[in-house]
Amino acid sequence: MAVYVASDLHGLALDDLKSLLALADFKDSDWLYILGDVIDRQNDGGVEILKWLLEQPNAQLILGNHEAMLLSCSFVFDEITNDSIAGFSKEKMELLMNYSQNGGDVTLKALRELYATDPETVEDILEYLREAPLYETVSLKNGDFLLTHSGIDNFSKNKKLSEYSNDDFLWAWPMPDEEYFDDIITVFGHTPTLSLDKSSKGKILKTRTWIDVDVGIPYGNAPAMLRLDDLKEFYLN
Repeated sequence: MAVYVASDLHGLALDDLKSLLALADFKDSDWLYILGDVIDRQNDGGVEILKWLLEQPNAQLILGNHEAMLLSCSFVFDEITNDSIAGFSKEKMELLMNYSQNGGDVTLKALRELYATDPETVEDILEYLREAPLYETVSLKNGDFLLTHSGIDNFSKNKKLSEYSNDDFLWAWPMPDEEYFDDIITVFGHTPTLSLDKSSKGKILKTRTWIDVDVGIPYGNAPAMLRLDDLKEFYLN
């Protein structure tokens, strides 16, 4: 069994994800982690990938900040009447506006269309996201890995993982020279590698203590995947 990671697909077409898996020779005995932000920004907003994930016994989504924003707006799938719309609080309207401004419009549109014909699947998707973990740990022959969406905000080597808040795993934006644990490699997305190292535009970025696998797919860069067992990189050119 090999373990693969990808991140920040942001509305990538399901066929492209399947092509990337085929390129990596991904097998039924292998395992895929997607480190958050499957949704938003382009195409169907990642809804087809979410539907696909519901059926995969060997794939796991780690919660990303975009999925967290969608969940904060899940009230839009409640029974809507004129009274309920009028009763939307200022807080709910601000949550919805913030999510829309961060690329959520395409996802909400696709989910509303799906809800009109198959509300059960939309409920299954939302429940799947509610249950998605903030991090996972993986032990392989070549070392131990901590998988999370954004790295770790407010990091200290003396803190237990349970002492961090949800936002610490969702909204971190590490500095290029920041270091995490010495005995486990932290693998994350969220921050496009170009923002940390201009020479890494569209490429996976590896340092001594962490690996950033957000290659900036919404900005026209080729989707990428990393095999943790040997740190081999795959790019769908």
